[in-house]
Amino acid sequence: MASPSSLPSKVDCPICKASIPATLINAHLDSSCSRYTASDPAMPTLKRANTSELEPSSGKRRVSHPLESASIAQSSSLQKKQKPPLAERQRPKDLSEYTGQDELMGPKGLLRRLIEHDSIPSMILWGPPGTGKTTLAKLIAKRTKAHFQSMSAITSGIADVKKILESAKGTMVFTGKRTILFMDEVLATSRHRFNRTQQDVFLPYVESGDITLIGATTENPSFKLNAALLSRCRVFPLQALSSQDIQVILQRAKNSLEEEVVIEDDVIIHLADMSSGDARVALNALEMAVDGLSSAQTLTKKDVEDALKRAHSLYDRAGDKHYGMASAFIKSMRGSDPDAALYWLHRALQGGEDPLFLARRMVIFASEDVGLADNKALPMAVAAQQATMHVGLPEAEYALSHAAVYLASAPKSVRVTAAMKRVKRALKEHGPLDPPPHIVNAPTALMKSMGHGVGYLYPPDYQDDPEALAGQTYLPDALIGETFLDPPKKHHSLSIDE
Repeated sequence: MASPSSLPSKVDCPICKASIPATLINAHLDSSCSRYTASDPAMPTLKRANTSELEPSSGKRRVSHPLESASIAQSSSLQKKQKPPLAERQRPKDLSEYTGQDELMGPKGLLRRLIEHDSIPSMILWGPPGTGKTTLAKLIAKRTKAHFQSMSAITSGIADVKKILESAKGTMVFTGKRTILFMDEVLATSRHRFNRTQQDVFLPYVESGDITLIGATTENPSFKLNAALLSRCRVFPLQALSSQDIQVILQRAKNSLEEEVVIEDDVIIHLADMSSGDARVALNALEMAVDGLSSAQTLTKKDVEDALKRAHSLYDRAGDKHYGMASAFIKSMRGSDPDAALYWLHRALQGGEDPLFLARRMVIFASEDVGLADNKALPMAVAAQQATMHVGLPEAEYALSHAAVYLASAPKSVRVTAAMKRVKRALKEHGPLDPPPHIVNAPTALMKSMGHGVGYLYPPDYQDDPEALAGQTYLPDALIGETFLDPPKKHHSLSIDE
């Protein structure tokens, strides 16, 4: 048996601080600290090789321990039974396999050219779930010569980020390689995301070029990302995938399935149409539907519809039905039921819903449903939204509850909403009409010669003679006499405590 003194010595890596065999430290540094660590799959083989070299040659063959053999057999069996989800197995391995986002990733797309030339800037990939944000990051990781690190803002804290940032600084010093840091869910829900102050931690490393930051988010970065950091990142908006894009993805997945299941093209089209532009949900639904069938059975539209319901629930926040909760909340306020509004508000918050999503819904509701019946409703909702942005949860619950009760108890008026719809209908029917000449400014002689401003009566000059203004019109000639806004009516509702 080898003595402790004969075992290979280890040194601490100056970049990642990992303990590495001294003979492998240079190779470890050349791999940007990704190889020859304790977690490297190559290490067990390496250790066995080193041990056998150090053991005296006895001419005897090494015999495995029975428990070791059983463990290996069990591990092999599990690997056969377990496999990644279909959505992960179908993730593109190359740019040529990427589907969707043609404006960015088509043959002449800007982002595609940047990836092909390995000229990756700091960026925010902003788009709905299942549109290819994480896939883009993984494709960048495959092509770039930079050191690539990936983490999630949901599962990682500020201390984890600082460790990677310091490691990136060391990588640049010792190897001259920059680090690309992919931060998934960089603007996740208020319970988890890095606040604006904490986001400052990235700034010096982005400015120095030690890291290139790639953030993926479903949230609007202009609302939640630190302005200084936002100014140093390019924002690439990703759109929900078209039905045609998802059909391509599903057909590719269908051809890769091991199960002998008949899937007609109309079922693929139906599933794509119902997936709301989310490829992950579509692939998950396909996998669930197929798993529920016996061999050689035919997959039906009903099968994929049932699977879609289950797949959607997997991606709701904490299992809650995201839009169902929002709908119940809005309808409770519309029905002037403050108790129900409070219940659904806190039901959604308890399920992990983003409080700013609920605040935005209340801002919309204040104008859409309360409207002119209470002109204080909109400032109240906006104030609740701003309070939520400033203080975050759990304290923001007070402002959100206050606004929800106010809006539910307020009188309701849809006069503006109805008028807005009538105006849009008129625009569609009549097209873009020019304003009548008498209400058009005439700052130049040419415009005056065209009759602009001629005959216009300035209303403040006729306050004592309002009848003089009776014939002055403001709508285009084709719409004269049209009424968009209904006259006010008396509204009955619960009163609000002063």
